[in-house]
Amino acid sequence: MSLAAEVQSDYLASLNAAQRQAASHGRSQSDGLFTAGPLLVIAGAGTGKTMTLAHRVAHLVMQGVSPERILLLTFTRRAAQEMTRRVEAIVRKSMNASQTSISLQGVLPWSGTFHSIANRLLRRYAHNVGLDVSFSVLDRGDSADLMDVVRHQLQLSRKSRRFPKKDTCLAIYSRCVNTQKPLRASLDETFPWCADWEDELRQLFRAYAEHKLHHQVLDYDDLLLYWYHLVSDPEIAAEIGAFFDHVLVDEYQDTNILQADILRAIKEDGQGLTVVGDDAQSIYSFRAAEVENILSFPDQFIPAARIVSLEQNYRSTQPILNCANKLIAEGDRQYKKDLFTLKKGGGLPRYITVEDSDGECDYVIDTILENREAGMQLKQQAVLFRSAHHSDRLELELLRRNVPYVKYGGLKFLEAGHVKDMLSVLRWADNPKNQVAAFRVLKFLPGMGPTYAAKCFDFLELVDHQFGRLDEFQPPSATREEWLPFCDLMRLLVVAEQSSDGWQQQLGAVRRWYQPHLERMYDSIETREADLEQLEQVSGRYPTRERFLTELTLDPPSASGDLSNDPLLDEDYLILSTVHSAKGQEWDAVFVLNFSDGNFPNEFATRNPEMIEEERRLVYVAMTRAKQSLHLVSPLRYHVTQQRRDGDKHVYGARSRFMTDSMMSTVDQVFYGRSESSSERLQPRSDKQIDVAGRIRDMW
Repeated sequence: MSLAAEVQSDYLASLNAAQRQAASHGRSQSDGLFTAGPLLVIAGAGTGKTMTLAHRVAHLVMQGVSPERILLLTFTRRAAQEMTRRVEAIVRKSMNASQTSISLQGVLPWSGTFHSIANRLLRRYAHNVGLDVSFSVLDRGDSADLMDVVRHQLQLSRKSRRFPKKDTCLAIYSRCVNTQKPLRASLDETFPWCADWEDELRQLFRAYAEHKLHHQVLDYDDLLLYWYHLVSDPEIAAEIGAFFDHVLVDEYQDTNILQADILRAIKEDGQGLTVVGDDAQSIYSFRAAEVENILSFPDQFIPAARIVSLEQNYRSTQPILNCANKLIAEGDRQYKKDLFTLKKGGGLPRYITVEDSDGECDYVIDTILENREAGMQLKQQAVLFRSAHHSDRLELELLRRNVPYVKYGGLKFLEAGHVKDMLSVLRWADNPKNQVAAFRVLKFLPGMGPTYAAKCFDFLELVDHQFGRLDEFQPPSATREEWLPFCDLMRLLVVAEQSSDGWQQQLGAVRRWYQPHLERMYDSIETREADLEQLEQVSGRYPTRERFLTELTLDPPSASGDLSNDPLLDEDYLILSTVHSAKGQEWDAVFVLNFSDGNFPNEFATRNPEMIEEERRLVYVAMTRAKQSLHLVSPLRYHVTQQRRDGDKHVYGARSRFMTDSMMSTVDQVFYGRSESSSERLQPRSDKQIDVAGRIRDMW
């Protein structure tokens, strides 16, 4: 066996046959270059997708492909970092085994999310798309605020009939951009109640776009939109495509139309393009993800892309996989797959009917505590639901029975007011035209209201946005004591950025200036100070201020404050999560609440077949999170809230249309209810007769 073959067998030895096919796809040419045609890897749930993709990248590096000529696109920064770490570990291990010398300097420098890569490319090609290199990126909150500013300027908020609020307007705008559908189509499909405002919304979006361009700011959607238009020019698309020998995309089923078109533009013939995903886990159409991207991928190229399916599951027991396989097989157009595992044992998934939500809570909590007594940690158990409010009743019962839990969702770290304040100072220093950041910073100075903030910004525009002349502006009397220190800070931030010293010391200067304002405006100072300390520590990972601000905006970190409540400071706690938030996770035991028609599928999804199929995929995702046991809990009755004069009102829950007779054969059907104790059963002993009918007649 040759040395190359020995090395290959060493670093691919842990892969199964299908994984090896995907990882080693391609061949070396006579000139030593490693080439590969288009490849689609259909990675079923729990089949080792991340490991396969990491070995694919490592194989490219081991075959001599320069890491800087590999573009790896993911959907989260964490996924990109994890992929880079795995690739480095695989390559280093292989290098030691083969005694070869391959440079690992800057492993995968072009690894990141679609949005972060777009930001980096746009700064290099800024002049090609009419941008300043120093453009700012708005987070979702700032984008909505800017939309609101424009909305008020156009006096759309003063209409006699209800006009959509800022978040709705931003959602409509985002939908149009990411689906590349006309405004009218987006309104009819997703926002029908706003359809009468089509002309006003068009006016609003045009003004919003003009405002962003004037102030050199982009929102999330603009990053992809500008990248799309950049590569719509064949010459530039070919230039960018030639810079990357190989482009690899994770979670391809979650891409939208813009992202798919960008990939086709830079790799028109598909050479070097590898996409990995699972059409059965495409559940984000509300974010404009398009399942057709992965379904039609092979036929976009001539010859068609190679397809490798990963079906060996390393997570779940076979009975759980049988149930999930049956569910997805009953769907429409898809890549056929039959997940299997080499694990032995495992009971059937349980389909539990209960009387109502109280019975549902009793079953879930009783079973969770039984599992805990049997040695299964609470952390290894999860309760999943279609919508966040579906767990409300369960949460109350968990608190009553002293079961600690966390619920995924809530406020992100960068959405906290004090954190946004600090970052806004840096954002304004980074881009003096950033009006959103400027107004936020100016308005938390005492006495500086919206009117004076606008006057200050207008003054800065007149002096060509030179912070060195900011002290010439005359603030209101209440602000004057704070004004010169603020001007000194902004001047310092500009000078410091132009020096060669590390930029991180700027955060310390901003914190010292901001401290008295923090104490004046907020409570819980110690917790907020800890957040700002964490922000300083995070900054050390970034080489420039611009990179720090942009990366945090595009992929914000989570914090303990993301949890819905304090898990009682316990070392163990139950997991509550929506199914959408649970994707990519796994637990020993999984409980799915409200498993009935109207929830699975959701009642609002029943208007078209495509949405029903996405709901089927959502159930598939929920099922395949379970490793050992799966519980589908279906209440027979749902109580309607609000007191009625004629008593309690309820509706009956219908069996989910996904639970066909064929599906029911894959589960263990159980009814769970509490029987009455003997003390609760009343047995009459008297034989006395009461003539109620006669008494009623006598009433009339």
